[in-house]
Amino acid sequence: MTTFVLVHGSWHGAWCWERLIPELEHHGHDAIAVDLPCDDIEAGCAAYAEVVIAQTARLGEDLVLVGHSLGGLTIPLVAAARPARKLVYLCAVLPRLGLSLVDQLEQEPAILTLGFGQGIAQDELGREYWADEDKAIEAFYLDCPRQLASWAAARLRHQARAPGLEPCPLAQWPAVECVSVLTTDDAVVNPRWSRTAALEQFGATTLELPGGHSPFLSRPAELAEALVSATL
Repeated sequence: MTTFVLVHGSWHGAWCWERLIPELEHHGHDAIAVDLPCDDIEAGCAAYAEVVIAQTARLGEDLVLVGHSLGGLTIPLVAAARPARKLVYLCAVLPRLGLSLVDQLEQEPAILTLGFGQGIAQDELGREYWADEDKAIEAFYLDCPRQLASWAAARLRHQARAPGLEPCPLAQWPAVECVSVLTTDDAVVNPRWSRTAALEQFGATTLELPGGHSPFLSRPAELAEALVSATL
């Protein structure tokens, strides 16, 4: 039995996987969702990886690490520190050795979709949060029913900047097979960029699903099927 370790992206939490976990269990697999300290101004991706490593310490080697969005920067750090069978980059940004995400965006502005970020404000600690529910829904949940989208938007957290500023600390990529799952109408991570980036960088198999940035909420059964088939 495979255990899927679900690593959320910016502003989110373990709550966002609630609809996906039963679908993975329906396929006979286990799943755990990790809560990252995204509101901690001192915690970067290395600290996020330590949280994931601690929560998977007693699990076996048949792990599939699923990193959504910003979670794509964390999962290879976990795989470099403990055994894992596959990495799945779900609508995810990808790390580059020695570079921060801010560095990458300066070199490859097409990573994010044009106009993403409208509706984001900063608190007194410099953490970003969504001040406009409608803008958050447009970015993350446009293909979800409105009630579900509002439920999710209300749970978005403050996101510290450290993960985007911290250079990837790895000297080389872990020798773990990679899969990239993109969505065709992603309003955050540009699907045109995603179609080639993971293949070129990791030799990853790429799968496409319809819909927006959060398929774990909008189409959990379809995502579960894709994850299981991609990681057999």
